Amino acid sequence: MHKLAGSIIAILLIAGMAACNKAKSPDTVANDVAAARQKAAAQVADAQQSAGKTTDSAQAKVDDKEKDLNSAEAKGDYEVATAKAEGDHKIALEKCQALAGDAQQACKDKADANYDLAKANAKATLAAQKP
Repeated sequence: MHKLAGSIIAILLIAGMAACNKAKSPDTVANDVAAARQKAAAQVADAQQSAGKTTDSAQAKVDDKEKDLNSAEAKGDYEVATAKAEGDHKIALEKCQALAGDAQQACKDKADANYDLAKANAKATLAAQKP
């Protein structure tokens, strides 16, 4: 009885792992990529709008506090870059869904690496712009 239960569990685990990197249909991938692009564009626009508001409020204090303005602009640039990186990451992951098996995993790994690099670049730019 225990061997049967163990065998069933092993089969379910193998079946579950095989489904993780299963390719989606081209139509499904195209729809998912389009949705991810639309969402990413909206998030970048929101970040740009938010950065503009931050810069506008800082502009009102520009008389004595030019440093505040520069800091607000740097933070706004960082937020926009981060939103763009997140959107690009989601789009890349959706494109990976068209692949199967190891190719899909390699695609996801590359998307993750590009995302990490973009975030690191945004942080470095922010640090360089701080007064």
